[in-house]
Amino acid sequence: MDWLGRAKIDFAHAATPLPLTKKDGTKTDLLKVVESAVPKCQMNPLLFNGHLQTMYTAVKEHGPQIYYRRKIFDADHKTYAGTFAVDFVVPPHQDVDEELPPRTACFSEGEFDGIGSDDNKPMLIALHGLSGGSHEIYLRHAIAPLVLDGGKWEVCVVNARGCASSKVTTGVLFNARATWDVRQFIRWARKTFPNRPLFGIGFSLGANIMTNYVGEEGANCPLKAAIAVSNPFDLEVSNKGLQSTWLGKEVYSKVMGNNLKKLFENHKEQILKYTNVDYDRVQNVTYLHEFDRAVQTVTWGYPTENAYYRDASSCDAILAIRIPFLAISALDDPIAVREAIPYQEFAVNPYTVLCTTSLGGHLSWFEMGGGRWHPKPICNFLNAMATEIHLEAIKHDVAMEGEGKYQFNTEFNPVRRKLIVIE
Repeated sequence: MDWLGRAKIDFAHAATPLPLTKKDGTKTDLLKVVESAVPKCQMNPLLFNGHLQTMYTAVKEHGPQIYYRRKIFDADHKTYAGTFAVDFVVPPHQDVDEELPPRTACFSEGEFDGIGSDDNKPMLIALHGLSGGSHEIYLRHAIAPLVLDGGKWEVCVVNARGCASSKVTTGVLFNARATWDVRQFIRWARKTFPNRPLFGIGFSLGANIMTNYVGEEGANCPLKAAIAVSNPFDLEVSNKGLQSTWLGKEVYSKVMGNNLKKLFENHKEQILKYTNVDYDRVQNVTYLHEFDRAVQTVTWGYPTENAYYRDASSCDAILAIRIPFLAISALDDPIAVREAIPYQEFAVNPYTVLCTTSLGGHLSWFEMGGGRWHPKPICNFLNAMATEIHLEAIKHDVAMEGEGKYQFNTEFNPVRRKLIVIE
């Protein structure tokens, strides 16, 4: 049926999914909530494979009109100092800032000083993909049903450093395992909006970061639930997948490499001031992995880009998640390749469910008429969790499948990292 655009949907999950209680007192579980949230997946039959779906994203469309106000936060991390920008969804405004993405303007000091609230609106914190930002069309499509036409959600986007026209102030660019900025912001949101249930979502590289964050926080995660969309999971496997085909290397990897070179050029002065990156070497970069070799290994201290990929991958973090977690991936995704999906990890952790579609490409899922499929399961799941599920009754100590049945007295730490910050 795939060739007619009807994608097959499958779920990977633990044999005994996380039990949940509805607000009316009835019992359900995470898998049932996910299955109810995921509708049929009917893709545009003219975009019949992952390459066509993914390449169609180059067709310019206006997308939903989402307006933002930006606040610059000072990072509180002792080592990774600097600033990062957070864009809050706000009602339409007429302010224009030529230096920022469309429909985005900064808060005035007075406006932001009064942003705190005791309301109990659900709040979604989003992370974008590689070199993107709050302006990305796939992201705006995903959040539009939550905030437009009477939507009752509050939404904000944490932009990676240097992205979405934000400034780089200490030479620190994005990093695939950089969870510190989103962690700081979520702590701030928990304090500023004490009654709001907080939820998280990440797309592509942002999905990898969100997954790592949720895993690192474990049972203490302040989020009530999280979603990862088109997560590359195992970055080394995904990178090898890109380099193994002509399209992967000469189209996707080259486009991403060029985008990162432009990002570097936008912040060249600050990066070169605070790091020992070889500018001439960056100028000769063609592919994504070459950029990571020239910039990421130098600035972060990895000996090779593959060491960076292994350290930053989120596949093991799946095992440490202790909040309801949904991952949505397309099996024909040419960037976050199916070989990198950690099926076994989803199959043993009752807090997680993986939804795969046989069609959809990378952050695409184009339907007939130009609409997107992915906002439907995203918004259905978030609304179900926020309005139907008794969030405070969720247990954070449910055992994984087979946990505690080891032959030897050993312990596996799924979020252990090899990059050590030397104070």
